[in-house]
Amino acid sequence: MKYNFIAIEGNIGAGKTSLASRIANIFNAKLILEQFEENAFLPKFYKDPDKYAFPLEMSFLASRFQQLKDQLGPRDLFKTFTISDYFIIKSLIFARKTLGEDEFNLYTRFFNIIYQQLPKPDLLVFLHLDTPQLQQNIKIRGRSYEQEIQDDYLNKIRDGYFEFIRQQSNMRILVLDTNNLDFVHNEKDYRKLEEIIMDDHPVGIHRYTF
Repeated sequence: MKYNFIAIEGNIGAGKTSLASRIANIFNAKLILEQFEENAFLPKFYKDPDKYAFPLEMSFLASRFQQLKDQLGPRDLFKTFTISDYFIIKSLIFARKTLGEDEFNLYTRFFNIIYQQLPKPDLLVFLHLDTPQLQQNIKIRGRSYEQEIQDDYLNKIRDGYFEFIRQQSNMRILVLDTNNLDFVHNEKDYRKLEEIIMDDHPVGIHRYTF
C-alpha cells in the first residue's frame, strides 16, 4: 500500500463518509468517521450562528483531536491502512468562516497547538461538488438540523477549502470534481475515483474533472 493514512475532505454533503466507508470496506482499511451527530451545539448553530459559532467550533476541535489522537496511534496489524472522512484542518477552515476576528485569533492559538501533535495524511482527497448538488444531497439524507443551511454558508466553506489547498506545497492533494459522477450508486463512477485515489501521486496538487 502506497499510503498509511488517507483523509477524504469536502463540503457538507459532498459524499465524504460514503466514499471513505466504501474504500475501507474493499481494502480492509481502518475507518475513522467523524462523530458530528454527538455535538449538541450543531442544531443550535444552524438556528443562531452568531451565538453558537465559538462553542461549536471549540467543541468540534476538541472531539476531532481526541478521536484522531486515539485512532492514529500504532498501526493496526490487521488493517492495510487508515482512511478517515475528515482531517483536523477542517476545524480551522470552518472556524475562519464562522467566527469573528477576535474569536478566530483565539481559536487559532488552540488549533496550532493541536495541529502539531497529529500526523498529517499521506494523501488528502478533496471532493468538489457545486452548491446546488450539495443542497440536493443534504435534503436527500434528511438531517433536520441541516435543512436550513444557506447557499452562502456552503460557498464560504468551499472558498475556505480552496484557499487552504492553494497554500499547500508539501502535501499530496487530489481535487476531484465529482459533479458528473454518482460514485454512491454507480459502480463505474466509484471505480474511476478508486483508481485515481489508489494511484501513486507525487507531492503537490492534482486536479481531476470527470
